[in-house]
Amino acid sequence: MRFGLDLGGTKMEAIVMDGTGQIIWRQRAPTPAEDYAAIVQTIGQLVEAGDAAVGARVSVGIGMPGSLSPKTGWVRNSNTLSLNGQPLRQDLEARLGREVRLANDANCFALSEATDGAGQDAQSVFGVILGTGCGGGLVFSGQLQNGVNGIGGEWGHNPLAAPTADEVPGPACYCGRHGCNEVWISGSGFARDHNLINQDNLSSEAIIASDTPAAQASFERLCDRLARALGAVINLVDPEVIVLGGGLSNVDALYQRLPQIWDAYIFSDVIETQLKKNQHGDSSGVRGAAWLWPNQA
Repeated sequence: MRFGLDLGGTKMEAIVMDGTGQIIWRQRAPTPAEDYAAIVQTIGQLVEAGDAAVGARVSVGIGMPGSLSPKTGWVRNSNTLSLNGQPLRQDLEARLGREVRLANDANCFALSEATDGAGQDAQSVFGVILGTGCGGGLVFSGQLQNGVNGIGGEWGHNPLAAPTADEVPGPACYCGRHGCNEVWISGSGFARDHNLINQDNLSSEAIIASDTPAAQASFERLCDRLARALGAVINLVDPEVIVLGGGLSNVDALYQRLPQIWDAYIFSDVIETQLKKNQHGDSSGVRGAAWLWPNQA
């Protein structure tokens, strides 16, 4: 039995999953985002509720915004600001009396889809979350690639590949740089681009649903930017499968349009990389947190 928790900015979702990937218990709770001690307490209560539900001490995996520094073991780069600079793993282990495994939420998404989702049986999977932000995770031979610096798959804060003159220096990103992938190809970046050019105030969903020439032009810019960004990933790590998650992953036209465009940005005469929609939807992150504990042989 493995416990998984998706630590979001507004809510937490917790599950207990068995060795076949079946979810046998689920519970949600609001995230007290501004109170670190309350976050630790809430997670502890959810784990204990999971224990009680299955009558056993479950293994604990948590997906979170940000990552753990390999130097200090503390949280960094989280948009839930109260977590930054805090020894979350150590505090949870002290609270629960057991080992706790933590990973970035995009890494958990990638691990979920590579284990028993859209990338199952693929040797290499790059998982992408295109939502409010732009996260990524890499899985090779079933193993999550955290990297020596703990930032494996972190493509959101790479600069957009092959920028055009009007894309330089690009919009400011919260990380302190300009022109990151995140400010162009996230759902929020897509909406910002359209609204700035058209003096509009539409959500990404409304732009996608619109059949106006302006909305269609915005969608085509998004596709070209995504093709460039994913083409750079393919040139570097050459994944067998790319799985999309987040709100934009529900746009079916992306799966036809991107492979038509990315050829121009990939340094190969053959492109076998498959672009797939996620299989587990909003549950991918919490399932991947549980899969941080693999089945024992």
